[in-house]
Amino acid sequence: MTLNTLIQTVDIIRTQPHSDPEILSICFDSRKITPGALFVAIRGTQADGHQYIKQAVEQGAVAVVCEQPPASKVPVPCIEVAHSGEALGQIASAFYGHPSKALKLVGITGTNGKTTTATLLYRLFKDLGYACGLFSTIENYVDNCLLPSHHTTPDSLELNQLLADMVAKGCAYCFMEVSSHAIAQGRIAGLHFSGAVFSNLTHDHLDYHGSFAAYLQCKKSFFDHLSPESFALVNTDDKNGKVMVQNSAAHTYTYACKSPADFHGRIIEQSVEGMFLNIDGRELSSSFIGKHNAYNLLAVYAAARLLGAEPQEVLQALSKLPSVSGRLEYVKGKKGITAVVDYAHTPDALSNALATLREILMPEQALYTVVGCGGDRDKAKRPKMARIAYEQSTQVIFTSDNPRSEDPMEIIKEMLQGLTRSERAHCICITDRREAIKTALLMAPPKSIVLVAGKGHENYQEVKGIKHHFDDKELLTEYLA
Repeated sequence: MTLNTLIQTVDIIRTQPHSDPEILSICFDSRKITPGALFVAIRGTQADGHQYIKQAVEQGAVAVVCEQPPASKVPVPCIEVAHSGEALGQIASAFYGHPSKALKLVGITGTNGKTTTATLLYRLFKDLGYACGLFSTIENYVDNCLLPSHHTTPDSLELNQLLADMVAKGCAYCFMEVSSHAIAQGRIAGLHFSGAVFSNLTHDHLDYHGSFAAYLQCKKSFFDHLSPESFALVNTDDKNGKVMVQNSAAHTYTYACKSPADFHGRIIEQSVEGMFLNIDGRELSSSFIGKHNAYNLLAVYAAARLLGAEPQEVLQALSKLPSVSGRLEYVKGKKGITAVVDYAHTPDALSNALATLREILMPEQALYTVVGCGGDRDKAKRPKMARIAYEQSTQVIFTSDNPRSEDPMEIIKEMLQGLTRSERAHCICITDRREAIKTALLMAPPKSIVLVAGKGHENYQEVKGIKHHFDDKELLTEYLA
């Protein structure tokens, strides 16, 4: 494919010199350049690709896309653009034949609920008999082929390559989580979305976006760029739901459990075994529990209906779906203790998980919480999460999450800033997550519920740049046995 063909939809500032070489591959990592490649220089958080333009050309790149041309001219076309990340997305889409247009692609965005909603939509449409694809925090699927997931939303090249694989394997639908990082970095540029779903917006990723307003605008821009043929489904019980679609050309639909909406749901009753829901006047029995899961199930139902599925077949399929890995996942032991693993790593998600467990808690049961905060991430949420855990638990144990490059004890100290001196005296701090979990299980009386929050499906712990094997569910199963 020639360079001019690939850059037809790219907003170009200038090109020097003008020529039209054949492009054999696209690359944004100079170390992976092969002869005939188009090199896209991206400004990353760890490195700036613009520093490697000369090296990429020396290794065989026949054209370069960049935001700032190199000081010394290179002997290949140098295309200057305003946003290299967006240009990469558009070029990748063209290189792989615009695969997102050949299937129905639905993006799910918001702070919490993305993984559950996307995964359930994938499982639902598989149960309805369709070949489907999935991009999620936990795993990716090309129809029945399971692939590892390294990011919530893959980079543009991987994304379009996998979409092309889905088209080749006859997939009719693809459901994907759309993270704020992916939107800001242009990873979804060039994709055609048949629909978009907004779950909610709470405190998260402010270390990256700088402010809640910037975080909101980033999410909103996803809906701003939807086509008139698409649908936008938003949760109007969240005050930001209507903001998301203020400037969207898409057909807008709403879902809610508290306010009037196009799709309405409510919890009839729930227990540790699951809950009974009323969705648009029809009953649904599900193994999921919690208000947040009521919203997730309602979003899945609404999106499926907007994609043309019949109400009764959707409800029947939903009633059979199992819980998503690491999302209020239960592990029962001989002592009568019920351990729960949940990915809650934001204040809102932790509050939802604890509130859900408190709703099903019997008078004689205690609720123990083991929780930490990730290192090298938004520090503002640390004291908030400690306050939530303390207020909603019988006993809380603060520990490590993924400390990354930070000192685990310093992270815990920042969490404790959310508590008074006397409140801190009632908390336990154990930096070793394994020991913290073991301590909670030893302290908890029979019939207690022990929530281990923060890591969910993750099977590693990152310390000083190294990922060590660590699986909360695996550990709980071992200890409770």
